[in-house]
Amino acid sequence: MATVVTNAKVAVDQSERLILTRAPRSLWSDARRRLLRNKAAVGALLYIAFLIVVAFVAPLIAGHNPIDIFPGQTYRQAAWIQTDQPATTGTWEFPLGTDAIGRDVFSRLVYGTRTSLIIGFIPMAFTLLFGTAIGLISGYMGGLVDLSLMRFAEIVYSFPAFLFFIIVMTALKDTDIGKFWNGFLILFAALSLVGWVGVARLVRGQVLSLKEKEFIEAARALGVRSPSILLKHLLPNSLGPIIISGAFIVPGAIIAEATLSYLGIGLRPATNRDALFPVSWGNMILDGKAAITAQPWLMIAPAITIGLITLAFTFIGDGLRDALDPREAQ
Repeated sequence: MATVVTNAKVAVDQSERLILTRAPRSLWSDARRRLLRNKAAVGALLYIAFLIVVAFVAPLIAGHNPIDIFPGQTYRQAAWIQTDQPATTGTWEFPLGTDAIGRDVFSRLVYGTRTSLIIGFIPMAFTLLFGTAIGLISGYMGGLVDLSLMRFAEIVYSFPAFLFFIIVMTALKDTDIGKFWNGFLILFAALSLVGWVGVARLVRGQVLSLKEKEFIEAARALGVRSPSILLKHLLPNSLGPIIISGAFIVPGAIIAEATLSYLGIGLRPATNRDALFPVSWGNMILDGKAAITAQPWLMIAPAITIGLITLAFTFIGDGLRDALDPREAQ
């Protein structure tokens, strides 16, 4: 009996030593664990990953080229809808039917995934880059530099963002810049020029709270230059809010493009069969507006996909916010 007790004590002592000597988990490993426990966020991440795969292999999934016109197939219904007229009854050759000039709605929906993803991610990258740079410099430098940059940010923020989009797209749509790459260039510029303010304010607030911490004071005492402090100390410790902001910027850009396209001032529809981004979901909604009774899936399908991708990024943003919150229970 004494031997059993002794062995048990040894086992407990060994387990305690293992616990004490185990390397502590990093902030990012803890954040990953908390994110993976969030089922809604994980499901949303899998859905976005699925859309990215669809965007890359669109020619393999789509049954037809989204630009091709099929004579005599105007306003054919979705495959599961049967009508009294053979010319409009549904067929699985066109799973979601056809539009006003006989183009396959399903193929256009698949290729539209490419357009919507690039519209979401590229403006997000520029917005985060510019906003983070302004916020870091403003918060770290302080004084006149901070005052000037924040006053400039307030001027930009005071102008209504959507009105700015409309003015830019309307004024430049028929110019050489507006025609370049079917309008992608001015759309990216419009979305990025006014979206950076919120990111800059957020990063500035983080820097103001971090720059007086002991590790920053120690870096200064060791003679570390300001650019190194910004990039190696302040930026890594501000990445959490920046990543969360990026997750919410993407759906906003997608919705902005869809709204502009619905108003008729969005991207130009492509006419080249080899175009990488021949159609957007916003273009499809505009086409479906005039055919809501004749072919409702021309509007319903892109509206559902826009709603789903917006919901997915909302779940991802909420999951990241919970995962990167240091006050969250371990």
